[in-house]
Amino acid sequence: MAQKFQNYIDGIWCDSSDGEHFENRNPANWDDIIGHFPLSTAADVERAANCAAEAFKSWRLIPAPHRGDICRKAGDIMLRRKAEIAAIMTREMGKTITETLGDVQEGIDTAFYCATEGRRLFGYNTPSELPNKLNLSFRVPVGVCGLITPWNFPMAIPTWNIFPGLVAGNTFVFKPAEDTPHTANILVEILIEAGLPKGVLNIVHGAGEVVGAAITEHPLIRAVSFTGSTKTGRIVAQACGKLTKHVCLEMGGKNAQIVMLDADMELALNGVLWGAFGTTGQRCTATSRLILHEDIHDTFIQQLIGRAEKLKLGDGSIEGNDVGPIINQKQRENIERYVAIGKKEGAICVLGGERAEDGDLKKGWFYKPTIFTGVLPNSTIAQQEIFGPVLSVIKCNSLANAIEITNSVDYGLSSSLYTKNINDALLAVRDIEVGICYINAPTIGAEAHMPFGGVKSTGNGHREGGWAVFDFYTEWKSVYLDYSGHLQRAQIDN
Repeated sequence: MAQKFQNYIDGIWCDSSDGEHFENRNPANWDDIIGHFPLSTAADVERAANCAAEAFKSWRLIPAPHRGDICRKAGDIMLRRKAEIAAIMTREMGKTITETLGDVQEGIDTAFYCATEGRRLFGYNTPSELPNKLNLSFRVPVGVCGLITPWNFPMAIPTWNIFPGLVAGNTFVFKPAEDTPHTANILVEILIEAGLPKGVLNIVHGAGEVVGAAITEHPLIRAVSFTGSTKTGRIVAQACGKLTKHVCLEMGGKNAQIVMLDADMELALNGVLWGAFGTTGQRCTATSRLILHEDIHDTFIQQLIGRAEKLKLGDGSIEGNDVGPIINQKQRENIERYVAIGKKEGAICVLGGERAEDGDLKKGWFYKPTIFTGVLPNSTIAQQEIFGPVLSVIKCNSLANAIEITNSVDYGLSSSLYTKNINDALLAVRDIEVGICYINAPTIGAEAHMPFGGVKSTGNGHREGGWAVFDFYTEWKSVYLDYSGHLQRAQIDN
């Protein structure tokens, strides 16, 4: 019998208010039921928000270095349980053990990084324009924060937000994706063991249109971080805007890898294979467009097909498998819809383009790595995010042309250029409209201590990761100390 899991509200594991549950299944073997999780209601969010607001009163007064110590302890526990967590994650969302080990490591790195930032929440001191007066500024916590996370990085993305948010002095109502609730519960268990006080972190499982909506609309929740589709992100932004909440949006991507004539071709091949088909293409930073100089196009494609057709599909928990399943049936059907559109619009499918259903693969939602050539820059599959192992190859005739094609989409998350020309590299860094730019590396591979996020329809200006995330999870307070002993009037008496 499958295990029954619960929400965690005000320091207590509990069922949803109406007792309903939903199933969590293994996408590599849909017969494998991982567990039943609470199908929560707005009433559960109400209770969690009230508890988080009450906990904030005392949590914000704990010195930031001590809040950081809890994150450090959480990192130690994650390090000890790394293999166990990775196995749980692979069973839950499908990517290979190698990748889920990396997902956990990103959480560990974030824990240790944020622990040190607890001693460095710097403000600014500036000279006053008036005599005998001191100007200071401080970072202060926002308050209760709502966190809505996706399924593709079920440990990394929650830790990118929860750890810095906690160090900054905030409390949380956390709704993980319905496809990866088990990993989220493990993270909560780890923070409890690390000594996090009750009410500071509350997890409420359930559907986005119910729990997610309740989080964005609750007046006690003063900030919301959302990672997911651009369509849903715009709904979140509208709801938060009505209540003047902070909102951080990390949304879609349509990332391009450019390969120029002077590139190291073997390095570029390795990069696009990893960027396009790692995590089965289910990353916001995945390489979904490959822009090749026309003079190397045919040779490069021949080599790429030869390498890609050797990728082994299967259960990510089995050593030797390279590509795991699509997360669920609906997403695989969405990929199939885009592949059909690509063929209809005249692109040539030179590899894949169909389900993988041989042997045990028929138990899960597998789809073959797919490559289209002859793709026009303005075609549907070159413009819209597919979120699967589908690579669109586009020809260019110069670096300027490649940059123009790269910038022709609504998104602006990640980009990649392979070249040995330093001038071309710096030109691309300057002119490509993205938040993340790689030179001689694939479009995936962000590091925990660097800002993460994009421009245009990818985000709204905030960043996760690194020092920049603290700008979202804190407010600035300016303080003026006048020790002159008489009334001084700024902008008048100076």
